[in-house]
Amino acid sequence: MVAYFDEREIRDYKIREADLFGRLPAFVARAMARAPGWARWLEGVDPVSVKSREALARLPVLRKAELAEFQAKEPPFGGFADRDALQGARLFQSPGPIFEVQGAGVDPWQSARAFFAAGVRAGDIVHNAFSYHLTPGGFILDEGARALGCAVLPAGAGNTDAQVEAAAGLRPGVYCGTPDFLKILLDRAAEMGRDLGSFRRALVSGGALFPAMRQDYAARGVAVFQAYATAELGVIAYESAADDGSPYPGMIVNEKLILEIVRPGTGDPVPAGEVGEVVVTSFNPAYPMIRFGTGDLSSVLSGASPCGRTNTRIKGWMGRADQRTKVKGMFVDPRQVAEVLRRHPEIAKARLSVFRDGDRDAMRLDIEPAGASAIDAKAIEAALRDVTGLSGAVAMVDPGSLPNDGKVIVDERDYSR
Repeated sequence: MVAYFDEREIRDYKIREADLFGRLPAFVARAMARAPGWARWLEGVDPVSVKSREALARLPVLRKAELAEFQAKEPPFGGFADRDALQGARLFQSPGPIFEVQGAGVDPWQSARAFFAAGVRAGDIVHNAFSYHLTPGGFILDEGARALGCAVLPAGAGNTDAQVEAAAGLRPGVYCGTPDFLKILLDRAAEMGRDLGSFRRALVSGGALFPAMRQDYAARGVAVFQAYATAELGVIAYESAADDGSPYPGMIVNEKLILEIVRPGTGDPVPAGEVGEVVVTSFNPAYPMIRFGTGDLSSVLSGASPCGRTNTRIKGWMGRADQRTKVKGMFVDPRQVAEVLRRHPEIAKARLSVFRDGDRDAMRLDIEPAGASAIDAKAIEAALRDVTGLSGAVAMVDPGSLPNDGKVIVDERDYSR
């Protein structure tokens, strides 16, 4: 018999919709009253009227780049957080930079459901390889795993050898982190002669899980499932496990969220099945998000999941609606490329390419020189690393050879393999 995290997951769709939109007017009113940024952004909106998808679709979409601009003008939160909710809360800075607030209560990012749907249960030990430094990634999964009744090793990012030793000693049954890093851990353990065969399940996020990668993990005895999450919203959708341990098609939208798919660059919902930008409204009173544009592309799948959960399914992450690109779990923004050029005026033009180097994400900054100025590639690599927090190569190209198409970041990864 299929087990569910709670009865919310198997409610009739109409009951869920009535619940969400019954609560939405009061939530919008509270956000406008407690957060001056929302009062300005939604000026002229009558919260009482926002009680249907059609009414919600008439509100403006707030995108990450706009939020970053508001925060820069009115630090730290641009008026979009409830300042009265900050006491005792964790505060974060994500690339952009964007500042975030942890919501109150147990499992504020709703990751426990994702763990449960992946087959994780109370009593399991979870090796959490998401970063606990500045960004909320580690805490998003940590809170949910512990709410489910799991013990958590807060491994964080990096320090591979130390992580291998800790996992070999504690024998966790569950890994959570980026898809790439699990392979790094397993491969390094084999080199060190350490046994990480205790890993039997994994919940991954922050990067693409390629089919070949999932198959490789399955051959090693690890069933891997995906959670789609953002720092502002927590877990938006997640995969569920079939009886044989394989994932059911699609990703199930989390409870307590309203998800829309809109035409990129607009706030207009697209027809069911059409690819568009994921826009989400959350009910986090500390850090309310109302029609927040994630910049991610996806589409709605028809019908309910075979697992019995009744909420909307999406196809999963299908790329970016803008040029912000996730590399090794970190977003790289066109503005960061612009900052590298500002530091190095000897560069006339640049384009950042993101690709796969074996089983890992990699990036390369192609640059056109400005006149006869000498180019110090090592200095530019250092600037790229300083600005993005990620290592990347620098390659000189002929003047005029980069395409004149306005693209600063190009994602060359093949998501079909």
